[in-house]
This record gives sequence, C-alpha cells and structure tokens, in this order.
Amino acid sequence: MTEKTFETPCGDIHYWVSGKPEKHTLTLVFLPGLTADHRLFEKQIEYFEGKYQVLVWDAPGHAVSWPFEMNFSLMDKARWLDGIFRKEEINHPVIVGQSMGGYVGQAYVQLFPKKLKGFVSIDSAPLQRKFTTGIEIWLLKNMEPVYRYYPWKSLLKIGTKGVASSAYGQGLMYDMMMIYDGDQRRYAHLAGHGFRILAEAIEADLPYKISCPALLICGEKDRAGSCIRYSKVWHKDTGIPLEWIEGAGHNSNTDEPDKINELIEKVLLEVSDEME
Repeated sequence: MTEKTFETPCGDIHYWVSGKPEKHTLTLVFLPGLTADHRLFEKQIEYFEGKYQVLVWDAPGHAVSWPFEMNFSLMDKARWLDGIFRKEEINHPVIVGQSMGGYVGQAYVQLFPKKLKGFVSIDSAPLQRKFTTGIEIWLLKNMEPVYRYYPWKSLLKIGTKGVASSAYGQGLMYDMMMIYDGDQRRYAHLAGHGFRILAEAIEADLPYKISCPALLICGEKDRAGSCIRYSKVWHKDTGIPLEWIEGAGHNSNTDEPDKINELIEKVLLEVSDEME
C-alpha cells in the first residue's frame, strides 16, 4: 500500500492505495467509522490486497488527515472521495463502509448513482429521514459537549469495550483513540462534527437509493446507538440482504474478520457477474 494525499480547500486527506487498477477491474474502498482510522480494516486489507485493488483513507480530520478545517458536510466527503477516484483512475469502486463510512457510501451513491458498483454496510444505518426520530436528530447535533467533558479514561473504556467484543478489536480501537490522548478537545470536536453532519444529511430527506449489489452487516452485540433496530428496518424497507454476525459488536469486521471477508467476497462475485 502506498500512502498518498488529496488536497481539498479544508486540508489534505491521506489515503493508501495498492497498485493501479486494470480498466475493467474492481477497486475495494474501505471507509472507517467516526474517530477510527485506516487501521480499522487491516484484516480486510491483508486478505484482499493482491486479489483486488484496495483503497482506504483516514477520513477528513482523522489521524494523519489533520490539520483540517471542520466546516465540511457529508456530501463534501463524498465529493472528495470521488476526486480521489478520478485521481487514481478508479472506475469501478465497491465501497465497504463501517458505521460513519457507511453514511459516506450512501452520500456517494446519492451524488454518483451510476459510478458505484457495489456497497457493503458494516454496522451502519440508513440515511433516509423516515427512519430517524426528531429526538435522535437533536441528540446527534448536541453530542460535542458530552465528548468534551466526559472523563477521558471513561471515554477510552466506553470507546473500546463498547464497540468491539474481541480482544483484538478492543485493542485496535484503543490504539486508534490514543491518537487523541492529551487533546480531548480535538476528539470531541471531531466526534461532534461527525454527528452534526450526519444529522444534516438525514434532515436533507434525500432518497439515498442503492441500486447496485449491496449487503447489510450487523453484529449481534452491536450496542452503538440503535444499529440493530436500524438494520432491521433498512432490510425490511429495501430488501437488501442482511447478515447478522454472531458474537460481534459495532466493529464487527474486527471481531469476526474471516466471516466479514467471506461476505465481502460474495458481494464482489455478484458485482463481477453483473459486469460481465
């Protein structure tokens, strides 16, 4: 994987990409969740690198994609992602988004519906307004003070044990959170901004229709927000297949990487069949 940067008006986005795609081959695009970074998908990259072109980023404002002006929207993130695709000559992206990464994927399909070839949501939720209550939107817009004044040691505990059930997954999340150790203000602003732009994208009341091959994945022990409830209604409303991951938490790709890799591979085969 080669580290590169993409310049935006708000700062530089750092991303990692393997090789250059052949004209008609798929590119796996891994988008980590809020406050996580590219390491979230290290087990997936180990498995898929060499089989497909692979791309992963530190989302704007996250980890080494900093300093960054935090005045952008979810749609801006999707546009910048497309800019990276154009820079790298990626014509057949398959997005695998965990939590916030899944929201970025939905924003991308709203803006570029014909470009996305496949979509895998890992412990994320639908962006359609009808699924979210008014109080949930209000809470999303007002989370920054919670993260700013909550004791850091308690945040570390919640942020690690609360999102993963495995020792590996918890240790990885701890390492990713420790980037912000000593700068809780930055961590709180990063999280608060992410939740606000999510609320704004929901309030936009757009279709966010996914017409490419897709799969919803959710850990059976996911306790982050209401992901289990959202996954059920998302599946029921759209008919997109839903896979429950036994024993996994919110970061199910770190708790059960082999199972997740197998499911991603099935979607890739389905996409390949459609492109033939």
